[in-house]
Order: sequence, then C-alpha cells, then structure tokens
Amino acid sequence: MTTTSRIIPATTLDDVRKPLADAIGMPNAVYTQDTMFELERDEVLGKTWAALGFTSDLPVNGFAKPVDFMGLPLAIMRNRDGEYKVFHNVCSHRGMILLTEETEVEGMVRCPYHSWTYDLNGNLKGTPHIGGVGVHKVEGFACEKHGLREVRSEVWMGMVFINLSGDAKPFDEHIEPLVERWSDFCGKDGWNNLHIAPNGSQMQLEVNCNWKLAIENYCEAYHLPWVHPSLNTYSPLDQHYNLIVNEDMSGQGSYTYNLSDVAGTRLPRFSNWPEDRLRQAEYISLYPNVMLGMQADHFFAIILEPRKKDVTVENLRLFYVTEEACGDAYAACRHSQLEAWKVVFGEDVFAVEGMQAGRQSPGFTGGVFSPVLDGPTHHFHGWVATKYASISNG
Repeated sequence: MTTTSRIIPATTLDDVRKPLADAIGMPNAVYTQDTMFELERDEVLGKTWAALGFTSDLPVNGFAKPVDFMGLPLAIMRNRDGEYKVFHNVCSHRGMILLTEETEVEGMVRCPYHSWTYDLNGNLKGTPHIGGVGVHKVEGFACEKHGLREVRSEVWMGMVFINLSGDAKPFDEHIEPLVERWSDFCGKDGWNNLHIAPNGSQMQLEVNCNWKLAIENYCEAYHLPWVHPSLNTYSPLDQHYNLIVNEDMSGQGSYTYNLSDVAGTRLPRFSNWPEDRLRQAEYISLYPNVMLGMQADHFFAIILEPRKKDVTVENLRLFYVTEEACGDAYAACRHSQLEAWKVVFGEDVFAVEGMQAGRQSPGFTGGVFSPVLDGPTHHFHGWVATKYASISNG
C-alpha cells in the first residue's frame, strides 16, 4: 500500500481524474515497472471481472486447460455436464502444479507428484497411501475439505470471466449496460445466434506493450487517418463518435462502416438490425481486458492476455450470425473478413509498441488529451486511477 502511494502520489491520481481538458494521463511507472504489473493482477484486474479465455478452447465435456493469468496458475475445467469452472491450478497436498497442458480428462485430474486425484468439479477423490503404504484413507482427514480452490467465474458470449477477489458486483449487472445497448442492433435474442466457425474465426497477435496501451488505443478513433489509412477511406474519422457506456466501458462507433463491401463478403446479418443503420458499427473496450466489436454481419471479441509489463497477447474470435454462416458455403467470406481485420489490428502494433518505448522517457509525464477526440481514452485512465486510489486508501 505505502509503496503504491510513494510511486503514484494521490495528487497525481487526482490530476488524472480531472475533467478531460485539464487532465493528465497515468504516469510511466504503471507501464514500465514489474512491481506495478504484479500489483495490478490482484488490485486492478482482480477486483473486477477480467476475461480469462474462450470456451471454444475447451471443445468437449471433460476437458481441462491450464491458464497463466499474469503469473497466477489457473485452470479452466469443462465438467461432464458441460459447465465451466475455474480453479487454482495447484494440488491441495503440496502445492504441485496439476495441469501443464490442455487435455481431455478420461478419468480424474491427477497430481503428478503424489497422485492425488480430483474430479472436474474440483472435488478431491483419491489420496493414495496417505496413511502409509496401501492405506488410502486416514481417520480425521476429510477429502471434502481439501478440494481445489475455486475462482469465482461466469461465462458470457463464449468467454470465461473471473473475479479473483470474489467481491465484484454480479456479472449480469456488470454486463447489462452493454447487452441493453447492443440489443438495439441485434435484438434481445440475437446474442444467442452468434457462433464461432471452425475456420475463419480466430487469430493471435503478440505485441510488445503493456496491456493498458492496447485498451487506450482501441478506445479512440483519433489515430485513424494516420495508422489506418485504408480503413479511413471507408470509415473516415469524421463519421466516428465517442462512447462512454458506463464506468466500466468506453469506445467509439462509426456511421459508415463498410468492411463487407471492401472485403467482398456477403454474410448473413442480424434479422433485427435496423435497415437504416446497416453501416453503423461500434467498438467498445470492456475494462479491464476485453475489446469488442459489433457489426450487422458479425461480432468479435479480443481478450488481452497480459504476460509481462511490456508483453501482451491479443486473442481474437470472430462470431458469425447463424450457424449457416459457419458452413462451407461462407468459408471464403469468413476468410476475407478475417484477413481484413488482421490488416487493421496489425497496423496498430507499431503505435502501441511505440508508446511503450516512449514510456521509458523521463520527458513524458502522462501526457494530455484532446478535449474532443480523447474522451474514451481519458475515461479509461480515470478508471485505472480510481483503482489505484483504492489501493492507496485500502
């Protein structure tokens, strides 16, 4: 607590949260110091709902996948009934890592050290030789008290979210403002009609930047003419608008999104999407680590996986409207659309990596904001500053 206060004075956090025209950005330390990165896992991402992975990565019931969450060993398990649960990936006996690779679990999850076993609901089921050779049970030791430690989790739109602290507001309340907003486009039932295809649906990109810079860049369209010149021809800057959804989300939208024509695709659209708004699209950062996009013919989600203070992996999934859109008849369209997005997201790499390199300079002290075009980015800075202020006051 005192270390955080010393690195980021309360006056600095107050300055970040000033009105847009008077505010400064978060200081270099939160992008460049290992101690801040470690702190953020538990005190920033850990105090809200952070995305951990995609359910599509666990293809069948009875599947388990280890996940490193900013240095914390976790495991997503899909039990025999198809439910997803998240556990700390350590044996309750001596703290050995249980899973080192994703696997379809035929029987039980077995610790490789002393062979204690767990079912996919985290229950401890076997303790071989615990009472001596050939004695597998011992009086006074209750297996039900020593199962895997579960992490609070929820599934939404094919993503597994976790709340490490266990005290965030219910996930339904957390996501409801976005669901309500985008239901105006896709309809109340449209969310249930989105599907990941077996091909043309995913990509992964590793960038040398702090995870926060990826969010900041995604929030705004200000950089469009110079970083995305091709995109700017069919969705120009003057057709974009800023979005502040609530305290946990911001982003931008376009009135003239036209990727389908540019990519040469004709994919099924949401049946409820208003005809007079077919070219409208919105791109929202769901704090802390998800970037979402909604268009008339597809939806995408990017989960940011912070690996180091200056390394972030972007995991993208494209969701298509109706199962028909995921079939062979639309394979070429999906491929074209994915390739078009690869170009766009690839163009951002030099920008976020350049900002990361710039955070090494003592000549930069957080920067300032455009009072017109940087509102969503400033909103995110304010969100981060509030999280840091809570640490200092805790």
